[in-house]
This record gives sequence, C-alpha cells and structure tokens, in this order.
Amino acid sequence: MVSSIFGQTEDIWVEGEGMLHALYFTRSNNDTCTWSLSYNNRYVQSDTFMVETARARPCFLSITKGNPLAMLAAVILNMLRFGKVFRNMSNTSVFVHAGRVFAAAENDIPNEIDLQSLDTIGSWSISGDWLMPFTAHPKVVPGSGELVISGINIVKPYLSIGVVSEDGVRLKQKVDLKLDRCTFCHEIGITKMYNIIMDMPLTLDPKRILRAGSLIDYEKETYARIGVMPRNGDAESVLWFHVEPFCTMHLVNCFEEGDEVVVRGFRVPASIIMGPTLDCIDDPSAQDLNEEYFSRLYEWRLNLQSKASKGRWLTGTDIALEFPVINEKYVGLHHRYAYVQVVDVQASFAGGSGTVRPKFGGLAKLHLDQEMKEPGGDVINVEFHHLERNQFCSGATFVAKAN
Repeated sequence: MVSSIFGQTEDIWVEGEGMLHALYFTRSNNDTCTWSLSYNNRYVQSDTFMVETARARPCFLSITKGNPLAMLAAVILNMLRFGKVFRNMSNTSVFVHAGRVFAAAENDIPNEIDLQSLDTIGSWSISGDWLMPFTAHPKVVPGSGELVISGINIVKPYLSIGVVSEDGVRLKQKVDLKLDRCTFCHEIGITKMYNIIMDMPLTLDPKRILRAGSLIDYEKETYARIGVMPRNGDAESVLWFHVEPFCTMHLVNCFEEGDEVVVRGFRVPASIIMGPTLDCIDDPSAQDLNEEYFSRLYEWRLNLQSKASKGRWLTGTDIALEFPVINEKYVGLHHRYAYVQVVDVQASFAGGSGTVRPKFGGLAKLHLDQEMKEPGGDVINVEFHHLERNQFCSGATFVAKAN
C-alpha cells in the first residue's frame, strides 16, 4: 500500500511478479527405468523487474485499487518515470511458439525464456511490430501453425487481433476491432477458419476513476456479444452475435460444426476478479454469491447462416469449475474431453478476511460427447477426482502420450 497527499493505492493479487518453476526429468544412461529429478525456479527478468531490482524497492504505483485521485496520480507518475502505466509482470501463463518458450501477462508483451536455465532472453515484440498488451492465452491455428494473439488497451484501440507467422518472425496481420469500450477480453478463441472474440460487460475505463469508481467494473445493464471473425478479416468482417450478458474468463475450446461455430467456456452471470482474499464480498456465504459468481460450463452455438444463437449450461449447480485444459492438438477442433479444476466451496469460504480463496479441491474430466439422460444436474458426464480434506491443487496441464 502506498500513501500520499492524494490518498492510498494498493496492488491487487494479480499484480505480483512472475516466478517460473521447472521440474526436469532426466533418464539415466543406459537405463530406461531410472530417472533423476532436478528443480529450478526464477523470477521473470522483465524490464520493469530489473528496474525495481536495481533500485532495491518497488517503483511502479498500482492504479487498480485505491482512492480515485491517488490512482490518477499513479498513472501520471508511472508514465512520466517509466513510459508505461503498468509493470511488466509476465505472471499469468507460459506458452510455446516456433520452438520458443514465453512467459506472458496481458498487460504487456511476453518475455522469452531459456527453458534450461530459466534465464530471461528478452521481450518479444515480433520484430517491433507489436508494442502493446498481449493476451496470456494465444492460440496456435490447426494446420497452419500460425499464432493468433490479441491485446486490450484502456485507450483506443481497445482491442486488437494479430496473426503471427508459423516461424514466429513476422506479424502477418494486425487489426483494430474498433470497439467502443475496453472489454476485459482475457482469452481469444479460434477455430480452423475463424477468430472468436468475447465482448462482455466486464470493462476497464479510466474515466470511472474520476467519478470515484474503479478501473475494472462489471456493467451488467449493458450488452454482451460474441464475434466470429475470418482469420484474415478486418473489423467490418466480424459477425456479431448478441447474447445474454455474461462474464467468461477462460474458454475450453471453439470449433466449427456444420453451419455453426461452437464456443464453450466457463460462464458466470456477473463478475468479480476472484483472488486470494475476496475482500470485496461482505458475506461470501450469501446466496447471491452462489447465483452470480458460480462458474459453470456453458455452450454457445452461433449459426453463421441464420445469424441466430442459442446457449445452454453443460454442468449443474452443485460444483463450481474453472481453469480448463485440453489436449492442445485439438485447439480449434472438435474434441471429446476437457480437464478442469474443482472449487472446494466450503474451504474457499471458510475463515475471515485474508483467507486464501478460491481453493481447488480436485480435478474433473469432462466427457463432452456423453450427454446425461437424467433431468437436472450435469448435462454432460463429469468424472471427479477429489483430493483429501485440506488438500488443494492449481494449474493443471495436459501432457499427451507420445503416440
């Protein structure tokens, strides 16, 4: 927390520095059954991390939470001192493209990482052609190997889409979608032919700070829509489907099926930025939390011919789910399975202020092609693996078999 004559600002939990952890499995010489393990960890050495390390103190002021005047002053001071509003955290995801490994967070460009040493090689601006925020969840196009990226900004252009060459050297396309608001589009989806854009009413608006509001807010009285954009299209080529207002942070997958584009993700009717303390909720056990912030699997079907859309829940109201992973060779294609983390609701909302939440008490395998016949509950078959009491997990990854 930082105090000044303008008031206070403080970091929220997503603003921590990125730290990489690596576990290496090495097969012993001439012995296929014996392996050795080694471990390494290191902070991502981003440009802003190096500045703060050299000065031996935090330098960037948070603009996400605090008194309005203090947040506005923080924006101005950060820009004057460092030429950017946010620190480059690279704390959200690790992805691979063209044989190179990157750490990313959506507020800045990624940093390339040496996989063996975890040294930071440097920032990746795609030969200087992408100098703006970069999604933490880019997608590799099936067949072409191109990388579809996106970036949100609190000033125009609010949302841009890019396509990176298969070798990672060239930015083949960059398109301003010409939105009239900065939607918190945390993840972009793809199919074999299309980019999928989630334009939802969770928005970032610096003007709200001047009205004693917050930078990030869920504007539930406004609109929501999903865009289907041809891979090499422009803003005018996007086909928009207006849907019931929602918030979806993470998509499971998108794919084409006949005249339809199928979009599956974890949907809530409202939104908060879930985090280790959830202090913004006075009574976390209240019924409105269950209804408004309970994350369930949802499916939208967007008909490209009739321009109509329909949606349905695929999981029930007994278990909250989030953070999906699939076999990456099926990204953008029809697939049968997905794997997700299961929220331990009782553990998550036990205790008072400062309790780490949400807590994930298990994993689930979603059998997406197996529909249940019983009324109510899950529409699809969900196979649970619950951990023991007071055991929790996070950050599952799918590793496919060699064959």
